[in-house]
Amino acid sequence: MVKPKKVPAFTPYYTEEQAGQVRAAFLETGAAEGEASVSDLIVQATMREVRRRQRKYNGGKPWPPVPAGELRRGQRTMAEMRQRDEGK
Repeated sequence: MVKPKKVPAFTPYYTEEQAGQVRAAFLETGAAEGEASVSDLIVQATMREVRRRQRKYNGGKPWPPVPAGELRRGQRTMAEMRQRDEGK
């Protein structure tokens, strides 16, 4: 049996409240938006934001891809969370 190729993946970390809203948005609007899963919603929303940033910061052009494993993994540290919250 041929093993399927692994898809490079991300795991977004949501608070319970955020996750509840993501699920609710999918449940209430997913079919109307043509999404088959919560993953579809997340991918479509993320790629919309990527294209916005490409337009804003890169002349509308895609960046060269970054290979899997090149980014830091995991959630923010407590210090990073405090710093982010202080900037609000």
